[in-house]
Amino acid sequence: MNSQSTVLIGRQHLARLAVLVLVLGGLVTFLSSPRLRGQNEVADTPKPMAPLSGVTSSSQNPLQIAILHWYNANQTASFTVGTGPGGVAFDGLDIWVVNHSSNNVTKLRAADGTTLGTFAVGTSPELIAFDGADIWVANLGTNTVSKLLASTGATLGTFAVGSQPVGVAFDGANIWVVNFASNTVTKLLASSGATLCTVAVGSQPGGVASDGTNIWVANAASNTVTKIVASTCTVAGTFSVGTSPEGVAFDGTNIWVTNQVSNNVTKLLASSGATLGTFSVGTSPLGLVYDGANIWVANSGSNNVTKLLASSGAKLGTFSVKTKPIGVAFDGVNIWVSNNGSNSMSKL
Repeated sequence: MNSQSTVLIGRQHLARLAVLVLVLGGLVTFLSSPRLRGQNEVADTPKPMAPLSGVTSSSQNPLQIAILHWYNANQTASFTVGTGPGGVAFDGLDIWVVNHSSNNVTKLRAADGTTLGTFAVGTSPELIAFDGADIWVANLGTNTVSKLLASTGATLGTFAVGSQPVGVAFDGANIWVVNFASNTVTKLLASSGATLCTVAVGSQPGGVASDGTNIWVANAASNTVTKIVASTCTVAGTFSVGTSPEGVAFDGTNIWVTNQVSNNVTKLLASSGATLGTFSVGTSPLGLVYDGANIWVANSGSNNVTKLLASSGAKLGTFSVKTKPIGVAFDGVNIWVSNNGSNSMSKL
């Protein structure tokens, strides 16, 4: 009996030892398995990341995502206006465009392009300016300028100027109107429309801009720009530019002039009139605007807009718009271009 018990105990001991060996062997195998070491196990091997899609980097302000200004596919929008749109102005909230063949102006909400109203002016209106409260429009066919209240579009007055007025600019207190056929510029008091002086300039003047102290007028048939001291109505100088100068803009330090026949723009130092450079753009450039860092030029013959770095004149891009772009304005975020040949506005 004792011998049988001894044998049984020995067998049980061997069985337990075998189980222990199996358990220990399994544990060693588990601990050394590829699963825990991260090798050769498909389920735990990190998968390569899929390539990123869409816009993965942008130099634009991230806040502009909300208005789709950052995304190339939505970079240009178009809005219908009147017939033969030309001059464009921004009043702090809305965009105003002159419709030459409709004898009116259209007011668009800058945020989304919604038409807020269409307002009658004189015959064959050309260019437009904002004086901080009112809109001024040069009416080529009636030798007048119209003054509209920007908030409502109501007509506040119509004032006689020279023959075939085309350009108009505000200097902080006065409105300057360029008279194409008279070869003169008329100065009006913005508050009342009273005529303060008339200054002779070059032949076939058109575009006009203020630098805060002086008035600059582009003389298309003279290939010059005239600088007028605003306070005294005296000519301070006449400076050569390219062929058939049209649009004028001020960047805070310099004057920029589009040369329609030369297909370029001239940059002049406002303090002296010295030429700082001439830069190629598209075909038949007309209107231009400064956005705080860049100059944007509407090229009527090539249906596009050229963007130049104001500090150097380097070309930053060319952007397609509709047919025959003429006028251009900046609303603080976007560039607006009037397309004379397609009765529309492009928003970039």
